[in-house]
Amino acid sequence: MATEIATPYGPARVHLHQADESRAALVLGHGAGGGIAAPDLQLAKDVALEERISVALVEQPYRVAGRRSPAPAGQLDTAWRAVVDRLRAHELAGVALITGGRSLGARVACRTAPETGAVAVMCLAFPVHPPGRPEKSRLAELDAVEVPVLVVQGASDPFGMPPNAPGREVVRVKGDHGLKADRAAVADAIRAWLRTRTG
Repeated sequence: MATEIATPYGPARVHLHQADESRAALVLGHGAGGGIAAPDLQLAKDVALEERISVALVEQPYRVAGRRSPAPAGQLDTAWRAVVDRLRAHELAGVALITGGRSLGARVACRTAPETGAVAVMCLAFPVHPPGRPEKSRLAELDAVEVPVLVVQGASDPFGMPPNAPGREVVRVKGDHGLKADRAAVADAIRAWLRTRTG
């Protein structure tokens, strides 16, 4: 079911999928121009529910308002924290929280991991740099995360390939930024990592 949650930049919309006897929760954000219907987000939701992990798919206020161009980073992060705070206090209270998302949503989850109390961060197609602009690296956002991180990245992603690092697992799969070429490999990577995070 969809619920609107007030943020300082307008309402966000949360699609909550409660697992039976949930042992953790996964909160995921969407990419810059897309929404929560992205195939990799839906796949992550399905895998998590199979693992008895509740899932909240979050639409940022700019998407709820019908805009495709994302809000500035500070607004995205503030809205995300407001949504996660509400979920932690109510619908997802009392369970370990994993945050993440695809592309832009992954960046938001990385930047806000300390404030949201995330025990881990899942990044689907992390945009290391704009296509053809490796000098505009965003790797510092990944490097700053102090909890375990999973990155599932297409081997031919024009947004780059992050390196493995202590606490960070990078899984290369066939395909590009859309993560559509090998759904089984994406699902396997998510499932294996979630099991290590939730016992």
